[in-house]
Parts: sequence; C-alpha cells; structure tokens
Amino acid sequence: MKKALFIIFLILFFDQLLKIWVKMHMTLGEEIPMLGSWFYLYFTENYGMAFGMQIGGEWGKLMLSIFRILAVVAIGFYLFTIIRSKKSFGLVFCISLIFAGAMGNIIDSAFYGLIFTQSTYHTLAHVAGAGQGYAGFLDGKVVDMLYFPLIVLQQSDVPSWVPHFIFEPDGRFVFFRPIFNLADSSITIGVFWLILFQRKNLHL
Repeated sequence: MKKALFIIFLILFFDQLLKIWVKMHMTLGEEIPMLGSWFYLYFTENYGMAFGMQIGGEWGKLMLSIFRILAVVAIGFYLFTIIRSKKSFGLVFCISLIFAGAMGNIIDSAFYGLIFTQSTYHTLAHVAGAGQGYAGFLDGKVVDMLYFPLIVLQQSDVPSWVPHFIFEPDGRFVFFRPIFNLADSSITIGVFWLILFQRKNLHL
C-alpha cells in the first residue's frame, strides 16, 4: 500500500505543480521552447478527455465528469483489492499510474474553475476570491502543456500525390499534434504497461 500511495502522490504532486505554474505564468496559446523545435510548453485548456479530445456541450461535460469520478472510484477499489490480494508489484504499479492520472485531471475539472480566474490569450490567471472563479464545481477546464511536434513538413516539400486534407490551412503537416499533461502521460504509460506485461495478472 505504501508504494502505491507514494506513486500516486508523486504523480499528483508534479502534475499539479506543473499545471498551476503554467496556469499562473502563461497566457493561453503561449509557448516556451524546451528542446528547440522538438518540445514546447504550450498552454491550452480543454473540457474534454485525454490529449485534448473534446466532448460537446454542458451535458457532455457533466457526463464526462461523472464518468471520471465513477471510473476513479472503480479503479481505486480495484487497486485496493489487488494490494490486499498481494498481486505482483507490476500490476499495482500500472493501476497506480492509471489511478493517479485520472485523479490529476479530475482535480482540474472539479476545482480549477473555483480556484482560478479565466485564462485568456492576453492575461494571466490568478487565484480567485470567493465566488470569483471562472466556473463552478466540476465545470473547470483541464490544463495541458506538453507539446511534441516531432515532424513538421511544408506542403510544398512533399510529393503532390500526398492528400491535401492532412495539411493545416497554413500548409503545414505536424506529427505529433496532441497537447497533453503529466496525468495523461501517467494513464497512457499505465495502460500500455498493463497491456504489454501484466494482462495475465488482471484477474482477482
């Protein structure tokens, strides 16, 4: 149990530390080069799922928040069960990563709207006074900032038979386009590790 709690709190600490720093020190759309053109801190927010995917409308947002909470409860119960059953640490490690990632994004959704003012493309957010946050409980936006445009091509530099719809209006093709956060990374690593190495240990 102690190892699982350590993993969860370590991921949550760094996930929230980075999100809060970005939220309070960067305007929407601002980018900071970290590894030349390979890696940027790029501040964006979304109402949706991992890697900036969207789900529409207020009802969609509410349903997503409820699903996240139910999923975290289920994952937490499963984690407690496998720890009590003394399953392999590899399985506990995977489920701890997934649980921590899900919790990290729930924190944004549940509390950031209450804690912070609105981020814009021209102004920084700050800690809001009572009742002055930008949204209500469970209606906050998830902060994303990790952007790895590993391949950037200009339409003029590729053969004419390459489909035009894959290019942006400015004529660029970017791979890898999703912008994500540490919580998303934690979920992704946990799921892939689970599929590759721990499938045989999933049963209770």
